[in-house]
Amino acid sequence: MNKVLVSLLLTLGITGLAHAAGDATAGQSKAAVCGACHGPDGNSPAPNFPKLAGQGERYLLKQIHDIKNGDRTVVEMTGILDNLSEQDIADIAAYFSSQKMSVGAADPELVKRGEALFRGGKLEEGMPACTGCHSPNGAGIAAAGFPHLGGQHATYVAKQLTDFREGNRTNDGDAMIMRSIAAKLSNKDIAAISSYVQGLH
Repeated sequence: MNKVLVSLLLTLGITGLAHAAGDATAGQSKAAVCGACHGPDGNSPAPNFPKLAGQGERYLLKQIHDIKNGDRTVVEMTGILDNLSEQDIADIAAYFSSQKMSVGAADPELVKRGEALFRGGKLEEGMPACTGCHSPNGAGIAAAGFPHLGGQHATYVAKQLTDFREGNRTNDGDAMIMRSIAAKLSNKDIAAISSYVQGLH
């Protein structure tokens, strides 16, 4: 079942909507306002704001469109995207995608548990390993729109996993992949995975 689901997601991700070609050079100046929260190069200095550097363009485009269209609520971004054209969005996504994500450090006390969950899942509960969509080194699968997690702030990852689990974030599609996975995670599991991801590269 999980193999079929991942195959379907990959197919949908690769054959999804076309978008304007982004220009990373043009995107650098257009992304200046984003730098206040996400850092000038997409490496946010604040742990509650995500690092955008090194994310795949497809993932960034989806998130920007979801926030702009109201399919994902991010209070801090209210109104910021309203005046951006499709080309502006494509250019910003291309710019951040072309940057390199910085890597943090994992809490040594949480590494063993975090790695076990990230690489092995909770198969007895039907939860697949994170590596299936986010790759063993956390680089994600850009062509399918699966995000780069390795190096992402633990605080941000923990909030997203909790939001998926509690139904406060629902932009993972009709298949509800992240919501169904996060539903199987305890608070301790989320803390361990998030910390492990922060140091993964």
